[in-house]
Amino acid sequence: MSGVGAAPYAGPVSTTSSAPARSTGPTPDPRPGQPAGAPPAWLPVTAVAVTLLLWASAFVAIRYLGDDFSPGALSLGRLLVGAVALGIAALVSKGLPRPSRGDLLRIVVIGLLWFGVYNVALNDGERRVDAGTAAMLIQVSPVLIALLATLFLSERFSIFLGLGLALAFGGVALIGLSGSPGGDRDLLGVALCVVSAVVYAVSAILQKPLMARNAAVHVTWLACTVGAVVCLPFAGQLVRQTADAPASSILWVVYLGVFPTAIAFTTYAYALTHMSASSLGVTTYLVPPLTIVMGLLFLSEAPPTMAYAGGALALVGVAVARRKKRTLARRPTPAA
Repeated sequence: MSGVGAAPYAGPVSTTSSAPARSTGPTPDPRPGQPAGAPPAWLPVTAVAVTLLLWASAFVAIRYLGDDFSPGALSLGRLLVGAVALGIAALVSKGLPRPSRGDLLRIVVIGLLWFGVYNVALNDGERRVDAGTAAMLIQVSPVLIALLATLFLSERFSIFLGLGLALAFGGVALIGLSGSPGGDRDLLGVALCVVSAVVYAVSAILQKPLMARNAAVHVTWLACTVGAVVCLPFAGQLVRQTADAPASSILWVVYLGVFPTAIAFTTYAYALTHMSASSLGVTTYLVPPLTIVMGLLFLSEAPPTMAYAGGALALVGVAVARRKKRTLARRPTPAA
């Protein structure tokens, strides 16, 4: 996925008392199919919609800013703004983080990879490929996460995962061979976007155990801060390019830090507390088409024809890899 983090599933918890409460009057029944005290059904859906739109807009904004900011400077500017915004959200909602030494080491690695390498590679890749193509390439990360989970989290390798992996990277190959302008430079852009997907997948595997012991907003805030520190060597470029950039471009950098980073993370975490992780994960398939539409509207560009076929094949691969093998109930053996 193309977001900044994911929260663990935290569904509503209900408690029961051994003695029934005395009724003081008629109590209206909750809406059919909706637990008492649950938020209106439209709120989680709205949160999902906001998340997807903001994530899709990030690809378009990065592509737009390619002429004004170098990949490293853009990464540093976005991460500095994001760290401040996430820090405010974390301190207000959860207070000070207190990770263990082992967890802090994992967070540092995640910050280096997910927020440092990921952003620089993606920003550089989008100087060579359009926003829609970049979004399609990043979408192969769920297949990589599933593969890494079989290697490091003892999850079972299935035929669906193997087939999905082959289909997804067949789609990547088609995208790489698509005839968009730029020739050999596009191959490098595709490779950089795939690097972003790989480091995202590795970071997601490292992040999974942290969520059982730390608040998701704390993990993301600390990792984002580490990413900003890692990108500090680009501070000179950021200062010079900010001085030369138009005000609109500077505002877009701030937008990237506040909206697709801090706000989209918050709305995603909220949606995940009221929806199953599998249902919410499927919605991320909408990010590439949303990005393509936004690219057409705001940048007047679209992926080359063969890239559409490659992106579709990659998404099919992701869907296949996420399939679970059905378990059939064993029929009782008839008596002899």
